Amino acid sequence: LALALALALALALALALPSLALENGLARTPPMGWMSWERFRCDVDCETDPRNCISEQLFMEMADRLAEDGWRELGYEYINIDDCWSAKQRDAAGQLAPDPKRFPSGIKALADYVHARGLKLGIYADLGIFTCGGYPGTMLEHVKQDAQTFAAWGVDMLKLDGCYSSAEEQAKGYPEMARALNATGRPIVYSCSWPAYQGGLPPKVNYTILAEICNLWRNYDDIQDSWDSVLDIVDWFFTNQDVLQPAAGPGHWNDPDMLIIGNFGLSYEQSRSQMALWTVMAAPLLMSTDLRTISPSTKEILQNRLMIQINQDPLGIQGRRIVKEKSHIEVFLRPLSQAASALVFFSRRTDMPFRYTTSLAKLHFPEDAVYEVQDVYVGKIVGALKTADNFTVVINPSGVVMWYLRPVVLPLQPWHVVRQQAPGKGFRPALL
Repeated sequence: LALALALALALALALALPSLALENGLARTPPMGWMSWERFRCDVDCETDPRNCISEQLFMEMADRLAEDGWRELGYEYINIDDCWSAKQRDAAGQLAPDPKRFPSGIKALADYVHARGLKLGIYADLGIFTCGGYPGTMLEHVKQDAQTFAAWGVDMLKLDGCYSSAEEQAKGYPEMARALNATGRPIVYSCSWPAYQGGLPPKVNYTILAEICNLWRNYDDIQDSWDSVLDIVDWFFTNQDVLQPAAGPGHWNDPDMLIIGNFGLSYEQSRSQMALWTVMAAPLLMSTDLRTISPSTKEILQNRLMIQINQDPLGIQGRRIVKEKSHIEVFLRPLSQAASALVFFSRRTDMPFRYTTSLAKLHFPEDAVYEVQDVYVGKIVGALKTADNFTVVINPSGVVMWYLRPVVLPLQPWHVVRQQAPGKGFRPALL
C-alpha cells in the first residue's frame, strides 16, 4: 500500500509539474536593456527634480537613447520600470494604475512609444501587501488581474519582487503569476525575486522547479553603487557556483542584478571588471545609469561587441571560477558554442599591475589543441596559442584581462561535451 501511494504521489507530481512550466519560449539568451532602480531609485519629486524623477518622461528619454545611440542594434532592447511608478491606491475596479501626475499618458501609451522605437517595456510589481517602496502590492487575489492588466498595457517583461510577503505566499504566488502570464497569451519575460527572499540556496530554493517557473531570478542582495557591493555579489555567486551554475541556461538565468557602470562608485578598471564578470556569468545585462550623460569610455565598455557576443552565446552555459591564487588573481572560464571559450583573469590586488603566468594546460584545456586568442577589450588577435605554451597577462589592480579563444586545431582524441558537470568533476571548455 505504501509503495502504491508513493507511486500515485510521484505520478501526481509529474502531471502537476507541466502546469508550473513557464512554456513561453522567451529569454533564450540573457535579457539586455536598461533599468531605472539603481541610478534613479524612488525619486518621485518631479517638482524639484523633473529630469531625474520616476516619470514617463524619464523612460521616454531613455528609450530615445537606446534607439538612437547604437544600443538597440547591440541587443539592449528592454526599458524596465522599477518600483514607485504606481498611484498610491488601486483604482475603483481594483486595478493597478500609474501615478496620474508622473505618468499622465498611462502605461499603454508609454509601451506604444517604446515599441515604436523597436524596443520592449518592462514593469515592476511586488508579491505582497505593498511594494518595497510602499506602493500597492500584488496580493494572491490580484495575481490574475494584474497579469491581465500588464498584458493589456503591452508590457513585455515583469519583475515580481517579494517585499511584505511570507514564504508561503511566495510559494503560491510566484508559480501562480507564471500561469497567469501564460494565460494572457502575450509573451512576457518573467523575472522573479523569489530565491533572494529565501536565502538563494537549497533546501529552501529548488532551482529545478524555479527554472520551470521563471525566465530569470534574483538570487541575492540588491547591488549598490560601490566596488564593495560588486565584490560581495561576485563572492557569493562563485562561492556557490556548484549550486547556481547548473541552474542557468536558455530561458532561465541567474541574475546578479544591474550593471552600475557609468555611475559614481566604480573606477574605469572596476567597470571593465563588472562587465567581464557579468558576461562570464551569463548574466542579464541590464544597465542602470543615465544614458543621456554617459561618457565615451563607459559607452565603449558597455557597447563592446565581442563582449556582448560572448554574453549572448546560444549555448547559454554559465561560467565558473576555476583558479583562485594566493596572489589574489582569479581565473574564470565560460565554455561557448563552436568549441570557443572565454577566459577572464581578474585581479583583486590594490597595489600595482600584476604579471600572471600560466598555460591553457594548467587551466584544463585539452592537450594538443591550438587556439586563436583575441583580447576582448583591446580587440586585437594575440595569436595562436598551444595548450602547453606558457603565457603572461598583465592585470591592473581590480581589473581584468579577458580573452576569447577559438580553436584552430582540435585535439586528435575528441572529448565529450559536458553540459553541466557535477561538483568536484572540474569544468572544461565544451567541444562540439
